[in-house]
Amino acid sequence: MERLSDEAVAEAAGRLGWEVSDGRLTRVVERKDFAQAMELVNTVAQLAEAANHHPDIGIRWNKVDLTLWTHTAGGVTQADLDMAAAIDGLLGEG
Repeated sequence: MERLSDEAVAEAAGRLGWEVSDGRLTRVVERKDFAQAMELVNTVAQLAEAANHHPDIGIRWNKVDLTLWTHTAGGVTQADLDMAAAIDGLLGEG
């Protein structure tokens, strides 16, 4: 999988509503409580398994930190953009 240019990543991140931090796509999603945050994590995990492309996920009570980048490419690839769009679809934003 080929790494995308910084310009392409920045444009896509803006379109998708994600941030770019340290060459990676990032997003924090807030939920009502820990249980709802965990529901989101489990749903994202199902998407990731189906796509065989897994985000880095951090959980802080009602906040879920999502980070997308392709380790083997050393940056953001089309697979990361596709996963970001799929996550946005889960959130009703895509």
